[in-house]
Amino acid sequence: MTRLRKMMLEELERRNYSEATTRCYIRTVEDFSRRFKRSPDCLGPEHIREYQAELFKKRKLSPGTVTQRLAALRFFYIKTLRKTWSIAETPYPKRVFHLPAILSREEVERLIDAALAPYHRTLLMTLYATGVRRAELTHLKVSKEAARRAGLQKDVHPHTLRHCFATHLLEAGADLRTIQMLLGHRDLEETTIYLHLSERHLSATASPLDSLELKDRPPRDE
Repeated sequence: MTRLRKMMLEELERRNYSEATTRCYIRTVEDFSRRFKRSPDCLGPEHIREYQAELFKKRKLSPGTVTQRLAALRFFYIKTLRKTWSIAETPYPKRVFHLPAILSREEVERLIDAALAPYHRTLLMTLYATGVRRAELTHLKVSKEAARRAGLQKDVHPHTLRHCFATHLLEAGADLRTIQMLLGHRDLEETTIYLHLSERHLSATASPLDSLELKDRPPRDE
């Protein structure tokens, strides 16, 4: 183990980073070093910019993945090397935001009714009733066959029912804070996505003009 790798590992462990994040950060710095065939502590902002451009143009990585790679390099330079990092010189890529597909209540009913086995039906009902994460039911795979049998044209997967759980709760009158707690979101901002997904919530929003008690004006004399 090299001195820099050991230093970075110690900094990650001190901050209680997960094993997955630690592996990702270490691999990124190693890849960055291999790309320029130099020790990473000898590379600077111009190398980071070139590396970032290559991740997009040649490797065709998504903005989210590139952001993760930059976060790893930022950690290495700031926390391990104690160097400065300029956001202006190495900006994070613009985040591409995709809204997940949502099933209506009727579509959820059709999906559950289309389950071939009672066991799968119970699992689908559990996903929709509790909004558990995909990792908590990793043994469940909602097949394309079940969606086809239900006559659904949308891309359905286990996490879809978690989104349906939250969206339908919001439409039924639950507040965002309650939904945040049920979903286990650390930040309320994560939960606000369901405001965009709830068609009933948006269509039911009244205009402030509706609350005004305006007097009828008599017609003007001409």
